[in-house]
Amino acid sequence: MTSPPPRSELPVPHRVVALLTPPQPVFPLACASAVLGDHGPEVPARYAFEVCAERPGAVRTEAGYDLLVGSGLDALEDADTVLVPGWGPGAGSEVPPAVVAAVRRAHARGARVVGLCAGAFVLAAAGLLDGRRAATHWSRAAELASRFPRVRVDPAVLYVDHGDVATSAGGAAGVDLCLHLVSADRGAGYATRIARRLVMPPHREGCQLQYAEPPAAGPVADSLAPLLEWLGERLEQPLSVADMAARARVSPRTLTRRFGEQLGISPGRWLLDRRIAAARALLEETDLPVETVAHRVGLSSAVNLRRRFHEAVRTTPAAYRRAFRAQGAGAGAVPGAG
Repeated sequence: MTSPPPRSELPVPHRVVALLTPPQPVFPLACASAVLGDHGPEVPARYAFEVCAERPGAVRTEAGYDLLVGSGLDALEDADTVLVPGWGPGAGSEVPPAVVAAVRRAHARGARVVGLCAGAFVLAAAGLLDGRRAATHWSRAAELASRFPRVRVDPAVLYVDHGDVATSAGGAAGVDLCLHLVSADRGAGYATRIARRLVMPPHREGCQLQYAEPPAAGPVADSLAPLLEWLGERLEQPLSVADMAARARVSPRTLTRRFGEQLGISPGRWLLDRRIAAARALLEETDLPVETVAHRVGLSSAVNLRRRFHEAVRTTPAAYRRAFRAQGAGAGAVPGAG
């Protein structure tokens, strides 16, 4: 049996501190802790997740119960990521000056600042979104744009990541953003392990729609979940939109419409995204030649993989592998990843 590496060689956990504000929305906090918290012995710990509040003690939640928070704003002083999991106060509520100042200080010293759902209001109040594109829950997008006209609010996308600052839409888009950040920090393979524990897809692009308009008339489209599972098990096979449509027993046109309605993306784009994610995991976790990786993920050749990989990740497969290995299997962000 291989002995565990000495403690000094283990990656230092990335410290995430969630800043809670009463009344604290519980779902964004749960999304963040589910991805960035403890996953037991099956998944090595790469993050340390903590919470803080402006005033330590009982923090009221929107669900009607209180959370006991032991740390104040000083917990943000050495956080690697400051995360604002939602913003519960109603329309027109001002972010407390002490919270604004603490978030600004953390960002100024180099911490990444992340706002989930309406947490974008806190980042906007701190001036971190001025001149930048940002996401929030679609129902509060107009309010965010009105109160902070220098923020370029995109009401449709799942998330926006600028590297030092990131924002997500509402609901499960917080999980999407957190998994995206884990992939950028620790690699696609590690993010996939967490996603598997959560029984959910490991990756959805930030440019995908956060919601889709329902059809004007007729029944709601059938779920794509069985087809997506079937495709995920056959990435190495040559699969066309016609093949997917035949499996789903619909026409290619109907299938394309369903992908747009349910995922905000075309069938071909979805399949390519999955193949790139699988290639990243193989480059991180194996020494397989690039040609073999290309065939394993259904991209036919090393030339095609290099072209598609560069379009998606802005680097080559070989450079990605070197950067990932050089940083100790995910000790920090992979240049060009995400």
